[in-house]
Amino acid sequence: MKETGTAMHGVNVLIVELGLSTQSDDDGGYEFLDVPAGNYRVVSHLDHLFTEAAETVTIHAGEATQLDFLLSLTPEKFEITVSASDEQQTAFETFQNAQSLDTYDLNTSTAASLGEVLDHRVGTGVAKRSAGPGSSRPIVRGFDGDRVLIMEDGIRSGTLSSQSGDHGEVMNTAQLERLEIVKGPAALLYSGNAMGGTVNAVSRHHEHHRHPHQGLRGSISASGGSNSGLAGSSTGFEYGKGKWLIWGQGGGIRTGDYSAPVAGEVFNSRTKTVNGGGGFGWYGEKMFFSADTKVDDGIYGLPSASATDGDDEPQQEEVERVAIDTLRRSYRFNWGLSNLGSAIESFVLKLSYIDWNHEELEFFKDGNSEIGTAFQNGQFVYRGVFEQRKKGALEGRFGFWGIGRDFQAEGQEALTPPIDQNGFAIFALEEFTFEGIKFQVGGRVESQKYHPMSVELAARPAAGPAPVDRQFIGGAAALGVNADLWKGGSFVANYAHSYRPPALEELYNFGPHVGNAAFEVGDSLLKAERGDGVDVSLRHKSNHARGEVSLFYFDFSDFIFPFATGEVVDSLQAIEFTQREARFAGAEASVSVALRSGLWLNMGMDFVDAQETNLNTPLPRIPPLRGKLGFEYRLGGLLVTPELIVANQQHQTFTGETRTPGYAVVNLTASYTWAQQHLAHQFYANVFNVGDRLYRNHSSLIKEFAPEIGRGLRVTYMVRFF
Repeated sequence: MKETGTAMHGVNVLIVELGLSTQSDDDGGYEFLDVPAGNYRVVSHLDHLFTEAAETVTIHAGEATQLDFLLSLTPEKFEITVSASDEQQTAFETFQNAQSLDTYDLNTSTAASLGEVLDHRVGTGVAKRSAGPGSSRPIVRGFDGDRVLIMEDGIRSGTLSSQSGDHGEVMNTAQLERLEIVKGPAALLYSGNAMGGTVNAVSRHHEHHRHPHQGLRGSISASGGSNSGLAGSSTGFEYGKGKWLIWGQGGGIRTGDYSAPVAGEVFNSRTKTVNGGGGFGWYGEKMFFSADTKVDDGIYGLPSASATDGDDEPQQEEVERVAIDTLRRSYRFNWGLSNLGSAIESFVLKLSYIDWNHEELEFFKDGNSEIGTAFQNGQFVYRGVFEQRKKGALEGRFGFWGIGRDFQAEGQEALTPPIDQNGFAIFALEEFTFEGIKFQVGGRVESQKYHPMSVELAARPAAGPAPVDRQFIGGAAALGVNADLWKGGSFVANYAHSYRPPALEELYNFGPHVGNAAFEVGDSLLKAERGDGVDVSLRHKSNHARGEVSLFYFDFSDFIFPFATGEVVDSLQAIEFTQREARFAGAEASVSVALRSGLWLNMGMDFVDAQETNLNTPLPRIPPLRGKLGFEYRLGGLLVTPELIVANQQHQTFTGETRTPGYAVVNLTASYTWAQQHLAHQFYANVFNVGDRLYRNHSSLIKEFAPEIGRGLRVTYMVRFF
């Protein structure tokens, strides 16, 4: 370690091209055996405390090579991503446009929901959709819902957040190792429908580094904040002995009603989440297995909830507030083999069962409450991946995936009959590496089948969509190229063809959906949605500048979206899920320039224009043009990052939408890290909306009466031991 001059044990060292990793011993030494001759990029990292060090090394046949690293709190950062290609690599070297947020990034933006944590990441194309803080969910390049896949350790989260604007993700980001956002062909590894991208929560180091380590490591943190009264704490540990490893974590976070400038307190915007879990694993030289379980329990208010249920019954006028109470139980088992032969390097099988319960509670003024609607979503997912042994220029992976889902709803907003969903897919992603240029080709064939349970259909309205079985079989494909242009610079281009079966709610919903402020009418005869997209990027990384500029264009046939008919049913706007031609076009840029030692200028922008092309009508809730200007100053363990976020007015609006004015918001983040050989203390402080500006999020379903949060302060203290 540069700051203390001591050797560091437990440091992970990765050979990027081979996907091989190991850990340093108590004296700081490490070793790779039988590495083929060639040129390799080697990255070392221990924790988010220490910025990764990277070197390029040439290995000669029959010769030993020594490579030393000096970890420090100050050098530039190398983002590590796994989701981009199902193997660990730097984000700069991926074919996909990828961002990887480590625990430092997550602790500086402590929040009670996933969308809030990713908000204001200008330059990434990520915005937030929300009906209050507890329900906020990422929007990627203007895509929402079923076109953005939320995963935990490579398996879909099992929630219902994609089905409705008032449904959220119960996830404590304070306990994650990384949060990865990936756009591009890598989505084929996980889903055929995620044209927007994937957001993958990586829970633990050993979820992808499948090797044992000795001793105890972990963290304890506490957070607090003003304006919304945020309070939270979290703890987690891993203990290794021999080839065995056990782990556990637990914590929670709560917020009260937040306040917005001029509008004052936004009633019923409070949130609360508690989670805990643990597991164990065995990591041998040729085989590993692990098992764990987790419980996530949350409740959050809906400021957008109506005081009526659509029938205008007098009793419903007594409803004071509505909240969503969620409970997620997950059970995971992973098993893998390595060194399988001359053609296959390894095989990993993941099994996951998630039981999701979701109750929409109505609280009356007399203090009583009742369940308005209850949802149950049981999901079993299996995924197997074969890693090919590198042969000359060729490397890659292929596998299979399947899902069995049991969905049912009861109550006022039970818009569909109970439905069984079953899916199966096979996929492959291959890479060809030559001097200065790489090619990637991928494909996925997927089947999805929906079976409405006929026993529950007696009360189904005749005007609703026919509860018929539907089966969809189709394929998605991708082709990419990554070419070196100059030292530290590269050009990346990707083409992707997508195939997305309609989602459950698009096929079968019928009735008043207060959470979306709409009377929804599905269409059980919808066809599968097909799209073709092109994504090009120019990247550069050096000691004095780094950045990426990307352009994308997607063209869709039979694009499914909620069309506003102009009618009003039960005091709600009537919308019908329909299909039209559509296109998405946009740009993203993130550029950093070193002004002097320890001082960087950070700039970013993102923009998306989405239209239904039959009538050239803008699609709903598309984020506006945004820009960022900020600075990053480092001095030892101190890091200060002020930034200005600006957004243009959004005047391209969907039927029934209103224009959203532009805004400018100033945020200030500071942190200090005091590191020792086996212990580190970290302090974070974030002052958001410094000028207490009134502004609204165009992608919010409740922007008309609930502006974004006003000025506030959030602080976090974390101690890490390793």
